[in-house]
Amino acid sequence: MNLQIIQLKSSQLYSKVTKIASLKKLAMTIIQSLTNCFAEKARNDNLIQISTDCFAEKARNDKNKNMITYEHFVLNNGLKVYVHQDHSTPFAAVNIVYNVGSRDEEEHKTGFAHLFEHLMFGGSKNIPSYDTPLQKVGGENNAFTSPDITNYYITLPSVNLETAFWLESDRMMSLSFDQKVLDVQQKVVIEEFKQRYLNQPYGDIWLKLRPLAYETHPYKWATIGKEISHIENAVMDDVKGFFYKHYLPNNANLVVAGNVTVEQVKQLCKKWFEPIPAGNVVKKNLPIEATQTSARFLETSAKVPSDAIYKVYHTQGRHDAGFNALDLASDMLGRSKSSRLYNQLVKKNQIFNSVNAYVTASLDPGLMVIQGNLNQGVSIEEGDAAIQHVLDDFIKNPVSEEELMKVKNQAESTLVFSEVELLNRAMNLAFAANAGNVEYANQESAHIQAVTNHDIIEQSRKILTKDNCSTMYYRAEH
Repeated sequence: MNLQIIQLKSSQLYSKVTKIASLKKLAMTIIQSLTNCFAEKARNDNLIQISTDCFAEKARNDKNKNMITYEHFVLNNGLKVYVHQDHSTPFAAVNIVYNVGSRDEEEHKTGFAHLFEHLMFGGSKNIPSYDTPLQKVGGENNAFTSPDITNYYITLPSVNLETAFWLESDRMMSLSFDQKVLDVQQKVVIEEFKQRYLNQPYGDIWLKLRPLAYETHPYKWATIGKEISHIENAVMDDVKGFFYKHYLPNNANLVVAGNVTVEQVKQLCKKWFEPIPAGNVVKKNLPIEATQTSARFLETSAKVPSDAIYKVYHTQGRHDAGFNALDLASDMLGRSKSSRLYNQLVKKNQIFNSVNAYVTASLDPGLMVIQGNLNQGVSIEEGDAAIQHVLDDFIKNPVSEEELMKVKNQAESTLVFSEVELLNRAMNLAFAANAGNVEYANQESAHIQAVTNHDIIEQSRKILTKDNCSTMYYRAEH
């Protein structure tokens, strides 16, 4: 490849990256690095791998120099606050994570954490409409619920930062507890349950897989809830009880990032959040899932396009020893079109039309998932045996240094580019703080690089056993 073509490719990438004005300086640095790297490796035909290597090398260098910096303080009511200053942008991000998810629900009252995500936009004590005042100052907001947390975020011009503090503090203090709002949001969530989980092809996978894999831990139900009746039967006393148990300043982490100062954030916090009284945070005492000692199996069917297979294995929690090795192992098996499962079962043998592998990365011990949709004329049993053959080969034979470096580079590239966006940096700090150590946000790269070939094989042999596997056959009804 000649240098003119190399420069053209770099120029095209530059034109896309620099659409984000605040990142021009970073874009120029990356593009120059890419141009140099392309020129140096022009004889190599595998340009995708070259590009990934270059991005990853740049990512490692930048990560060491540009950690997510922050300052930290705690309000008198226990609210933990982190400030990440970035004066290269005219915007600010305000992210607040509450340490409550679907794992904190009672088994006969599931779906409440997710229902609350909706109720938090239905009006608070002094503000009947949450979205309207935010839109007037050019802001945007959203939220999501997981088994571990409920997260709320706002992005807006930094000159209007106080609007975000006003809105978030008012709904932390108290919701409106309007029966009409509860009625409306119950209907919205029930409709979401039907559309996404009951009436969508393969939508009920996790409604079936979770209780197959988990017998005691509350991960055994989906975030949307165990069944619709739990949402339908929710009453206002349930709502108030859940709110005053979990939506407390001393059960939350607040991150403010962007064109702000620490002193500015301190003053706003004292004005808007510190008057909210602390509550009694109940220490989590979740049931511990027993070690699975024998294979589990479930077969189901529905009107779906093709047969599918799902295999899940119990793993460590997100911040436990060995997690990063298993995460990279899942990348080797099924992250991309160069992965082992895809190469063997989609490209070469054409048993599946799609297959992938990933880890759930939950705070408590989670799952490694392998899933695939089979081609017509191939039985599920044949597909299951083919997956097992790939796993057996993976466990028995050493992982090459080249393959390990490839998935490390992919992980590094994903990490550095996710943190280009201000909101992602704010979220990463918030999630790490909620997990118990805000420095987790800056340690990910080092943990990735520390994984060895031996770690990959050791964790794979420990986790990818038949006794630790729950398998679901999902047959297409014709």
